[in-house]
Amino acid sequence: MVKCRSCWLVLPLLIVTAAEPAWAVDYAVGPGQSLAAIADVPWESLAPGDRVLIHWRDTPYREKWVICRRGTADQPIVISGVPGPGGDLPVITGEDAVTPQALNFWNEERGVIKIGGANSPPDDLPAHIVIENLDVRSGRPPYGFTNDDGGQSTYTENAAAIYVEKAEHLIVRDCMIHDSGNGLFIGVNQGQTQDVLIEGNWVFDNGIEGSIYEHNSYTSALGITFQFNHYGPLRADCGGNNLKDRSAGLVVRYNWIESGNRQLDLVDGEDHPTVVNDPRYRETFVYGNVLVEPDGAGNSQIVHYGGDSGTLSDYRKGTLYFFHNTVVSTRAGNTTLLRLSTIDEHADARNNIVYVTEGDGYLALLSSDGVLDLSHNWLTQGWVDVHGTLDGVINDDLTGQEGLDPGFEDAPGQDFDLAAGSPCLDTATALPAAALPDHQLLSQYAVHRAALPRPVEGPPDLGAFERCSTTCPSADASVDPPQDSGTIPDPDSGVGPTPDSGTGDPDANEAGCACRSTGPPSSANLLLLLLLLLAGLLLLRRCRRWG
Repeated sequence: MVKCRSCWLVLPLLIVTAAEPAWAVDYAVGPGQSLAAIADVPWESLAPGDRVLIHWRDTPYREKWVICRRGTADQPIVISGVPGPGGDLPVITGEDAVTPQALNFWNEERGVIKIGGANSPPDDLPAHIVIENLDVRSGRPPYGFTNDDGGQSTYTENAAAIYVEKAEHLIVRDCMIHDSGNGLFIGVNQGQTQDVLIEGNWVFDNGIEGSIYEHNSYTSALGITFQFNHYGPLRADCGGNNLKDRSAGLVVRYNWIESGNRQLDLVDGEDHPTVVNDPRYRETFVYGNVLVEPDGAGNSQIVHYGGDSGTLSDYRKGTLYFFHNTVVSTRAGNTTLLRLSTIDEHADARNNIVYVTEGDGYLALLSSDGVLDLSHNWLTQGWVDVHGTLDGVINDDLTGQEGLDPGFEDAPGQDFDLAAGSPCLDTATALPAAALPDHQLLSQYAVHRAALPRPVEGPPDLGAFERCSTTCPSADASVDPPQDSGTIPDPDSGVGPTPDSGTGDPDANEAGCACRSTGPPSSANLLLLLLLLLAGLLLLRRCRRWG
């Protein structure tokens, strides 16, 4: 009997196919690659699964383009930088950049890399797009570029390194975004922009001198999450905010956000009624972040929640869930934690550390309006309700602590891990019901742009970092965190806590402390594997019958 040998190869092949998407075409760009220039990529015809691999070279790519194609959930279109031998990312600069003649799109002056809105490729809603591992810079005046007609143009003040006109299922991760008007700009475009993840990026040095209207990032979408990003100061003499957002379904978690007019400016969805009418608009989740206010950094308010358009009916008028954040202000003079725009804005603040180095009497919790609920926070001694007149309400359940030292490992060195003996250890309360189960505290930020699983040891600690007496692994695969492998030369990377590279058992509990282990496979993946196994067995039976 002749056996069908090839049939025995089918089963593992099917399993591998289920585990990994089958990439359609790889377009490799750079020195020694099949394509010399980014313009050689067929941007007008990219298909699901295609990957554009832009290799590092010792000179910047002076090219700009539009992405207006659709991938799928299983086969996204990926534009990925390939780092150089020293770990440096490929540089995409808007300065003297050239647009490929095969492309034709509007608003060229608004960005270096544009997503959505074109004549060629045909206008479509880009979907399942991933942009990663690129250093994108210099989309602002006075820089100029060659447009798709071959003429010369100059960027507008509100130009961005990455400008998203519209997209759904978009990921921007592990990029360096700087030296532009807005570092990252995302428009909701009548509700078309949905499901956005901004992860593991270094966003800094953006803005326009003398202007308050350009920011490190300025976004509006239906469903957007910021996690594991490092936001640094804006350009000198630029008055914009660090992270400004007008989205529904906003989650800001596990980030390091330092400086800016405000660290967080979470205001009304003035762009389109789909934002205001989305049920997620009334709940905003901010947790596990480090928010740093240096001296002289613009506004003394850390977080603004509500609105700024003047159309009060469009203001958020919901709840800001603000928990397990570490807030540190070293500014001379007063610091205000929250500005709630009207009495209809509400904040639930629990399990936070708010440390003001000026000490007694310099921390206010509200600017004036709104309703603030306090529970189990550590606040700098002598805090006050407001520095002026309180027109809102503060409900304090008297479970908080106050003092002059929260017990960091090294506050001047920006190591905000909790030291042994800190009053913030083991004193947190339960999360608000609205945060569960989607916003459990599973991770914590690692300097810089990396993630650690948040340890579990008795009652949780206050703030963004949990102290653990045992070694935890450097990443939690169950949350798919970005890993900082040195591909972005961050001058702060030697300061503060660093990811642990230990190889210990993630489920170890030798000293009463454990790290969350990888979760089980999803039911959808298990079902797919079972179906493929069944198909393979049926094929084997048929092969035996034929043999």
